[in-house]
Amino acid sequence: MDESDPRAARRDPENGAGGFTDLAASPFRVDRDRITASPFFARLGGVTQVVSAGGAGLLHNRLTHSLKVAQVARGIAERITGSSESAELATKLGGCDPDACEAAALAHDLGHPPFGHLGEQTLDRIARHRFGLADGFEGNAQTFRILTTTDVRGPSSIGLDLTTAVRAAVLKYPWARLHYPQPHPTEMPLPPRGAAEPDDAPGTGASKFSAYVTELDDFEQARAPFAARIEPWQQTVEASVMDTADDIAYAIHDLQDFHRIGVLQHAPVAAELGEWLAHAVELASLDDARLTAEIRRPGRSLERMRRRMHVKDSWIVDDDAFAAAVARVQRELVDGLLADGFDGSTEAEQATAAFSANWTARLVDGVFVLSSPSTRSGHVSLRPAQWHEVQALKFVHRRFVLLRPDLALHQRGQASLVTTLVDALDAWLLDRDEASRLPRRLHDLMELAHGEYAGLVRTAPELLVGATGERIEGADAVRGLARGRAVVDFVASLTDKQAVTLLDALSGRSSQPWSDSFVL
Repeated sequence: MDESDPRAARRDPENGAGGFTDLAASPFRVDRDRITASPFFARLGGVTQVVSAGGAGLLHNRLTHSLKVAQVARGIAERITGSSESAELATKLGGCDPDACEAAALAHDLGHPPFGHLGEQTLDRIARHRFGLADGFEGNAQTFRILTTTDVRGPSSIGLDLTTAVRAAVLKYPWARLHYPQPHPTEMPLPPRGAAEPDDAPGTGASKFSAYVTELDDFEQARAPFAARIEPWQQTVEASVMDTADDIAYAIHDLQDFHRIGVLQHAPVAAELGEWLAHAVELASLDDARLTAEIRRPGRSLERMRRRMHVKDSWIVDDDAFAAAVARVQRELVDGLLADGFDGSTEAEQATAAFSANWTARLVDGVFVLSSPSTRSGHVSLRPAQWHEVQALKFVHRRFVLLRPDLALHQRGQASLVTTLVDALDAWLLDRDEASRLPRRLHDLMELAHGEYAGLVRTAPELLVGATGERIEGADAVRGLARGRAVVDFVASLTDKQAVTLLDALSGRSSQPWSDSFVL
């Protein structure tokens, strides 16, 4: 590739000497290498995907998940570029390079904090309500902040200095929580997936977003080469490849995990899917109130999901395709994989591996490129049959894993741990007598955030508002925002085990000084 191509441009192209020597010739392979060499990437091996496996190695963590998403993303990109028709359309829309897609997939979860989505929700609540950060915390925005700001390639570089194409490809939700771009996607009649305001927090901006106000300059620069090709709220083709690959990997591998450890049981899944298949017409005739009242009975949760799909995804939802998808999942997951259980035998391992491989191949085979997609879809999507199958697989995961009461008990404890850890670190930052003994990483993050917010007060005060909409002014207010962002950045960079160990030390429960040398 010609490195004068704007897709290959970097923010700081003269900075190679400050960090390490790049070994690859392709600019997007350089990006991939920089991402995998990052300590933020290494830490993903200690970050929960759904629940901790306790070191047993049976469950995916964020690192193994990212590797599989990268594998699927590269397969999708090569499929697109291998078809002249798809390749031509992808080029018109801004390009689809397999190396760029793979790099974005490897990077897409860098911003996830300890304890998976539970940690993300807890940090967001703390950031908004305790520290007054209007854009709170979001794992995708944290990923972009790491890549452009808090990771360091060397003493003269901020961030990993990636190409515009790869930075744009990690923007799964290409907007800020509030304000940017204008008009904001939350104002659209049918907002893009993730852009709608949360039902339980109206007025707080988009549910999902990919950049904080502190990174909007990098956001604009990364999106600039695509401005004339796609809408401001649309993913690039490469971001859409990464997003689709993430959906495929998530739908398959978590089911595989929970089958292996005996959590995903045959009987309840068989009852739910079988009841809906046998009585779909009768269930469709129930009014919403009765459906809700009977929600614990088999078949009702699946029927409720079918109705929600009609509301949110009318652009693709089809009852016949949905029924066919449920029947396929019943046949291959329930009557196939789950029927025999998992006993650790060679046959059980082979069945699990075959389930994963066959479903991955089937879903990737359903990928195609659209010239004018719905606002609810990217330019890369799944054909209706495979799209409905992904929804059915994800339903099983949510209904029979994520909503389990025993998992909720576990997660409430983790939420309490994160909250207590934030309180302890915030108190340490406020203790002037201890200023010289702060962890160096926390001190550096405080200095970085203070410079960012002070700069925004001078150059873009309209972007800097509190969580309740008030204008941020004055040195104390800036220090408060900086302290909040620094603490959140610090906690988000820990592994699950580091978070537990650090809180033990700060609470006086550890008998030895806490000195984990690989804190980011």
